Amino acid sequence: MYDEPTTGLDTITSREISGLILAIQKKNKTTSIIITHDMACAKLTGDRLVILKDGVIDAEGTYEALEKSDDEWVRSFFI
Repeated sequence: MYDEPTTGLDTITSREISGLILAIQKKNKTTSIIITHDMACAKLTGDRLVILKDGVIDAEGTYEALEKSDDEWVRSFFI
């Protein structure tokens, strides 16, 4: 479980951290839960995304599906 692993990092270091997460998953054949507001990190590392609203799951799916959501609030994360 990772809580905001790329917060406050520059773009290059954020990509490196995302790459390390993926490498750990592959090496250990594990799943990761990543809590993030960094949509670039979510896109690189996430097979399935969950968006919470007031602590409740509001939307879930792939990055691409959520990016094209009919829900304006959900789409606002991808702008």
